Amino acid sequence: MSGSQFVIAADIGGTHATFALAEVTNEGPRIFIEDSLASRDYQNFAPLLQTFLDRPDVKPAREHIVASCFAVAGPVKDNAAVLTNLGWQVEGEAVSEQFQLPNVTLINDFQAAGLGVSYLPSASFATLQAAEADEEAPAIIVGAGTGLGVGMIVKSGNQYRVVPSEAGHADFAPTDELQDKLLLYMRRNFGRVSWERVISGPGLMRVFSFLQDSGLGIPSKQLLEATKHVGVDPAEVIADYGLRKLDPLAVRALDLFVAAYGAFAGNMALGSLARGGVYVAGGIAPKIINRLKEGAFMRAFTGRGAFTPLLSGIPVKVVMDTKVGLKGALGVAVQTAK
Repeated sequence: MSGSQFVIAADIGGTHATFALAEVTNEGPRIFIEDSLASRDYQNFAPLLQTFLDRPDVKPAREHIVASCFAVAGPVKDNAAVLTNLGWQVEGEAVSEQFQLPNVTLINDFQAAGLGVSYLPSASFATLQAAEADEEAPAIIVGAGTGLGVGMIVKSGNQYRVVPSEAGHADFAPTDELQDKLLLYMRRNFGRVSWERVISGPGLMRVFSFLQDSGLGIPSKQLLEATKHVGVDPAEVIADYGLRKLDPLAVRALDLFVAAYGAFAGNMALGSLARGGVYVAGGIAPKIINRLKEGAFMRAFTGRGAFTPLLSGIPVKVVMDTKVGLKGALGVAVQTAK
């Protein structure tokens, strides 16, 4: 490793944290080691990072690390953040001092995802709406996983930069009578209801519970048994049963979820006039891509009265590479190292 320079990057989500150690080359970062850890197995960020740095194959590169970038699920200010769904406080300067890592940068996870889009080949995208992008106009990236992330991609000269956003925590806006009832149901449980309460992994579970508690369906015994298995994410079971149409209540929950998701993405596109395109990222979209392609997502996206023609002219693509945020963070780490 003599003469080599390395960077560390990570995409720290509410459920998983993916790390990478990469060599800095003229062609960009070349990943040597990649590892995924369960975020909720740790009390805070320090022991999580320590676990990665203690790997036997990472230790030899420690003295050659020249920069690090950590993408975190929460707003970043002055190189510090509180992770929304974990409650961790992370400060770049403190991480640098504690672990003797130079040039530590924190960025929002969807800022990283927006930057990562530029590193992906065309095969990494699935098209929901074909249209010609205006290269000079803003684009947006939205994505549901443990939470709901948003970023605006804008062109600055020959470079693209991403403006982070917390629009996933804006107020949920129902678009039909069933969603009206969903809002009232959630308001009784949470008071204020954000989009993230609905459009996320936990949100899908809430939608399912709403339908069940409202007498709009009864879950099958098979689904209930599947959710009881150790280590199983109930939201993934609901999505799977909905996709395969094994449970009518799961099908209806997924339909409602997809419609809300499309409406939210359309709102974000209107808010930024995203003629540059809409990218749907996050952990959920690739898993339900077949349902997204069936049309309910795009009907909710474009159903805007007088503004339907505008939204019908915006390209909409699903980012199938769930490591897009890690790739964006690696790009930032390499730029910081220069």
